Amino acid sequence: MDPLDFTDRVVVVTGGTRGIGAAIASAFLAVGARVLVCGRNQPSTVVPDFVQADVREPTQAAALVAAAAERFGRIDVLVNNAGGAPSTVAATASPRLHAKIIELNLVAPLHVAQAANTVMQQQTGGGVIIMVGSVSGTRPSPGSAAYGAAKAGLHHLATSLAAEWAPAVRVNSVVPGPVAGDADLRLDPAAVARTVPLGRPATPAEVAGVCLLLASPMASYVTGAAVAVHGGGEWPGYLADLRGDVR
Repeated sequence: MDPLDFTDRVVVVTGGTRGIGAAIASAFLAVGARVLVCGRNQPSTVVPDFVQADVREPTQAAALVAAAAERFGRIDVLVNNAGGAPSTVAATASPRLHAKIIELNLVAPLHVAQAANTVMQQQTGGGVIIMVGSVSGTRPSPGSAAYGAAKAGLHHLATSLAAEWAPAVRVNSVVPGPVAGDADLRLDPAAVARTVPLGRPATPAEVAGVCLLLASPMASYVTGAAVAVHGGGEWPGYLADLRGDVR
């Protein structure tokens, strides 16, 4: 039996119409899953199953999960991918902007996870919830303080839900570093090569691959974990120039 065969399993991916979310949806589709994606706007390209939803709104988050359960009869995997934030200086950003960033990156995943858990707890086989976090939630994030704080909260939320909702539901986090094509990042290839040990950003497909692993039977005893997908982390600025000397 192929542990990466997701035939007839149902996967919901929030923010699944572009970037990392689209790569995650495509990865699950490629291994046979039935995939439903959501976004705030209609996608510019055709996607298999789409629900227009702003998951910051609790009623829309609940409606998304209800639509998936009604359409497919169950939900096996939820990937809470929707998120992001513009670069902004904490000292002058408006209270409304900070609130919206935290709503999208922390509160919305909780809303969707609550609704999905209700379905998963009642079905044979339970389910898996994956939070897409960020290294911004593991270290200082000047220029994205609210976003980093929200992602730190998301990582902690996953550990708490994993404890509360076991054994039927496993909850884990994927923690990407810089990802190529991320619209919220202005990546300087030279800077990434200089500071990331693997010398490049991740591809969206590489983040998606870790989601596949965590959703599969190969990770059946993994819950409450945060899996870093960051190319080895980031060398501190004052040590980056020493990289060539320590190899």
